[in-house]
Amino acid sequence: MGTRKEHDFIGELEISNDVYYGIQTFRAVDNFHMTGRKIKDYPFFVKAFAQIKKAAALANKEVGVLDAQKADAIAKACDKLIAGEYLDQFVVDMVQGGAGTSTNMNANEVITNIALEIMGHKKGEYKYLHANDHTNLGQSTNDTYPSSIKVATYAKLTDLLKAMELLRDELRKKGSDFKDMIKMGRTELEDAVPTTLGNTFNAFASYIEADIENIKQARELMTSLNMGATAIGTGINCHPDYKFVVEKKLTEITGVEFKPAKDFIAATQDTADFVAVSGALKTAAVRLSKIANDLRLMNSGPRCGLGEIELPKMQPGSSIMPGKVNPVIAEVVGIACYEVMGNDITIMLCSENGEFELNAFEPGIAYAIFNSIIILENATKTLAEKAIRDLKPLPENTLKAVLNSVGIVTAFNPYIGYENSASIAKEALDTGKAVGDIAIERGLLTKDEVDKILDPKSMLNPHMGK
Repeated sequence: MGTRKEHDFIGELEISNDVYYGIQTFRAVDNFHMTGRKIKDYPFFVKAFAQIKKAAALANKEVGVLDAQKADAIAKACDKLIAGEYLDQFVVDMVQGGAGTSTNMNANEVITNIALEIMGHKKGEYKYLHANDHTNLGQSTNDTYPSSIKVATYAKLTDLLKAMELLRDELRKKGSDFKDMIKMGRTELEDAVPTTLGNTFNAFASYIEADIENIKQARELMTSLNMGATAIGTGINCHPDYKFVVEKKLTEITGVEFKPAKDFIAATQDTADFVAVSGALKTAAVRLSKIANDLRLMNSGPRCGLGEIELPKMQPGSSIMPGKVNPVIAEVVGIACYEVMGNDITIMLCSENGEFELNAFEPGIAYAIFNSIIILENATKTLAEKAIRDLKPLPENTLKAVLNSVGIVTAFNPYIGYENSASIAKEALDTGKAVGDIAIERGLLTKDEVDKILDPKSMLNPHMGK
């Protein structure tokens, strides 16, 4: 297809005519080889950038600084990106220097060259439509890039919330199905007092419900944008009315109510909103990992572990031990959660390291926060669909463990006092006798009293004994 010559203030390069990006993207591809993950690997980010650029073009058209033909061509080019076309043209590494300028210019160049073809021109004929003068009109990387991260984060958090609702519902169903199945409660990995499998899974569901609410609140922080701030928040090179129009246009495009930040100068340099989102993701990861670890312990066995539940058998677990099946889903969920926790540190450090009027480390924030959301969404769906949904209880094992436990002696406290109960527990541990039999032998309780006190269901609710 030949080549075209493009130039910037550094010099001139030959660009292949089969690509829609231009010289600044070419330089970024040459400079940044950090992660191997390109912008194109995050389609929701490309879509968000296109939505931002479309809103900007339409806003500039409305305030009278961009003629209709150019604005409409840019908007049509953006629509193609929003629909998922030209994704392969977003080739810059996600982690890059320059506070996201390479990402912004990758978008500007691709949109401009698509728009040029829509207008009947060739790629690179920038005298008709220019990436900086028109597609980037009234904008800067310093407002379009963080705003695009927020639009993309809002969209992906919405996907994550759907996955979390799925997991919550699967856990609630198990809570209902297992409500009458007695099991031993444990504290510090030691026998405590009885509970039910239903209580266990309802508690897990409550974790997830709390995280859903946390993430919804954090997601709202993503609706405050600094579009119209341009370089540092003063709005230089931007029409005075533009900032009041661009968020309105973006809301029409996305269906999400975005609004201007209260203080553009503060919003351009402050990235703490992303820290808050990451904090909510980290909290969800901590709870999800806790659930996964508990499932592994409850599933341990099949003959020599706790054996309270049976996780679905997903794959053989050993290359040497026949019949061994490992809790691989619970394990991989834990690993995924640790990745989210690590990303939170990255986001915190990148946010803290912004100096003066701009945070140059925003690409690190974008990369980490996108990965956290994707990983957490995948982990949540995987746990719901491959572990919780077809999990089976083993109620015979759990009831036997309760009846054989020394921990149930706690139920004697209101009737015979702590000291007598502790003495019975010691004897039971030393001799292997049942705690109820010892209480009867000592004349502290009758058999009818022991049977009533140690009825597992009677130990599941508050009561004070005599």
